[in-house]
Amino acid sequence: MQDNQEKTYKLKMMPVPDSCWYSNLRSALPAKIWDIIRKDAYARANGRCMICGRPVNRLEAHEKWSYDEENQIQKLDDILAVCHECHSVIHIGRTQLFDREEQAIAHFCRVNNCTYADYRRELGKANEYHKRLNQVSEWKLDVSFIKDILDRKDKKEDS
Repeated sequence: MQDNQEKTYKLKMMPVPDSCWYSNLRSALPAKIWDIIRKDAYARANGRCMICGRPVNRLEAHEKWSYDEENQIQKLDDILAVCHECHSVIHIGRTQLFDREEQAIAHFCRVNNCTYADYRRELGKANEYHKRLNQVSEWKLDVSFIKDILDRKDKKEDS
């Protein structure tokens, strides 16, 4: 690979702005709606982690967000059904707080077929991105993705 080409990783760290910590759809939505959303992700995953592809008995629902820094919009892009190990890498800051980074590093390198140096480089990029996201004082939410899931469910029930 040439130096000017970025390697694309299947498993990535996905930092969220500090102002969004400890808030999630599971706690913000009625339990019935959250169940529909997470079960939709589990059904799409068919018993496998949507990132590493490993079959697992217990999947976790991960909210995948994108950030439009210019317009200050935090948009829900998807709900992914992931294994605990992938979820630990995605939320590496939380994983570090619980002193479980070594396991996350090993999983990141295994899934992405990369080295520890690659992990450190990606962690640095994630930290820089996190700093940029924190420059926005308040994010506007776009959760239109939820409507899409509920619409799909209604169509299934109608057919």
